[in-house]
Amino acid sequence: QVQLVESGGGLVQAGGSLRLSCEASRSITSFNVMGWYRQAPGKQRELVANTRSVGSPNYADSVKGRFSISRDNAKNTVTLQMNSLNAEDTGVYYCHAGTNWGTGWRDDWGQGTQVTVSS
Repeated sequence: QVQLVESGGGLVQAGGSLRLSCEASRSITSFNVMGWYRQAPGKQRELVANTRSVGSPNYADSVKGRFSISRDNAKNTVTLQMNSLNAEDTGVYYCHAGTNWGTGWRDDWGQGTQVTVSS
């Protein structure tokens, strides 16, 4: 079982920036996809951004041009750089890893980190 440990959340003013990091307990090249989801109070969890070992990253329309996802295979880390934050970005951010085992798909999640943007 993999562990995903997030860090970097906190309180920031609107217009500010935060960087979230997710460190996996094993090589991230073993995952088919890694990324970040978020859940605002009273809302469903939604995809923010994800990345695969090949191809371009995928972003939610609401964060395009403001957020950037990157991966460091040597450090088993995926990072989400968040700029120009606004109140709608407030929520709990979860690191996600998806793996196709051939016989099925497995989703692993981090414990979540709170991001609060004050207006």
